[in-house]
Amino acid sequence: MHKKILVLPGDGIGPEVVREGVKVLKRIADKFKHEFIFDEGLIGHAAIEATGNPLPDETLEKAEKSNAILFGAVGHPKYDNDPTTKVRPEQGLLKIRKELELFANIRPIKLFDALLDASTIKRDVIKGTDIIFFRELTGGIYFGQPRERRENGNVAVDTMIYSKDEVRRISKMAFETAKKRKKKVTSVDKSNVLECSRLWKEVVNEVAMDYPDVEVEHMFVDAMSMKLIQCPNNYDVILTENMFGDILTDEASQIAGSMGMLASASLGTKYALYEPIHGSAPKLTGLNKANPLATILSVQMMLDITFDMKEEAKAIENSINKVLEEGYRTYDIKDEKTEEAKVIGTKEMGELVARIV
Repeated sequence: MHKKILVLPGDGIGPEVVREGVKVLKRIADKFKHEFIFDEGLIGHAAIEATGNPLPDETLEKAEKSNAILFGAVGHPKYDNDPTTKVRPEQGLLKIRKELELFANIRPIKLFDALLDASTIKRDVIKGTDIIFFRELTGGIYFGQPRERRENGNVAVDTMIYSKDEVRRISKMAFETAKKRKKKVTSVDKSNVLECSRLWKEVVNEVAMDYPDVEVEHMFVDAMSMKLIQCPNNYDVILTENMFGDILTDEASQIAGSMGMLASASLGTKYALYEPIHGSAPKLTGLNKANPLATILSVQMMLDITFDMKEEAKAIENSINKVLEEGYRTYDIKDEKTEEAKVIGTKEMGELVARIV
């Protein structure tokens, strides 16, 4: 099979982890007789340094011609230390999501048994966790207008806004998936306070009427943040808006042991982008310490969802499981039982997974 993949390494550890994802893709292509054609583009701080634009037109054009996009991370301390900077790396990621209409962010929280002791949460609480988040990605407070400073910079305004159509399309995806799983959707909002959340809840209930065999429950985001850690096995498909989903999935990374273990897919009707949920982690840049497994698991999602290569996707999952069962760990997922000799770097972990596939 012939597929075009645009690689957007981005900033910080992005190029390091993406390199290992590409390595695994090349191994899959070789083993299963596929042809993956890779192109590369600039985004984030790297793009600002080269062009002054966090998402150059050339990158967007390449994205529109690709079958799938593999993205690393954006972000740089230069911007974190100066909140007044108008052009920022994150604008590149937000823009590509908006331009490609990548409205659905899918984030699985599935635990490898070998990592039960890597989490700070008790193993009997998290064992068997298998959650999939559906986060709306192109609406809400991250995109609403106006967003500005007023009164000589003394007042800041951000706007949360949602339309019924935006809520409906992400809800349908969540219910369709729930129908094939445990037939339960947990919708997260803050409808006791926010008008947007009241609209959200209203539309979710409308969609639920088309899925009588799927149970729907509604949770306030503050209660959900507690219950997610307290009893993660109570949940299967979690549906939420943009900012709440951003926060809750980062929290859920502690169930899996580390952000370095969580993959994601950002999907629209025409395009698909795959990325680890972690950021650019500038303090780890160049140290060969970052965990590439989230990126490799994002590659697995790409093969499964966009390319419909089920056997190839399963081969990657099996390979990761075998490497972890053999005791190999990056620094972020080691526990007190991990042998020092088996704490390995970014490159070594990618090579092990690729070799076993």
